[in-house]
Amino acid sequence: MTGNERTETENPASFEEAFTRLETVVRRLESGQMSLDQSTALFEEGMKLAKSCTEMLNSAELKIQRLQQGLAEQLNLVSDE
Repeated sequence: MTGNERTETENPASFEEAFTRLETVVRRLESGQMSLDQSTALFEEGMKLAKSCTEMLNSAELKIQRLQQGLAEQLNLVSDE
């Protein structure tokens, strides 16, 4: 396996990758074509993916807030001069 390839159980590299995988998991669960054990394992994977997506979104939101705060501080410094 090369550095860019990932198995389904590895952490996704990006939000988009995680969300796409989560959508696939949901579709498979909704199909109802798996055993209880398979469904349970897939549900667990989906929960981990959902948590990962939430953490990535929270991190991005925090970064944006910090950037906005920094810009607001810079604008206040410039307007006072």
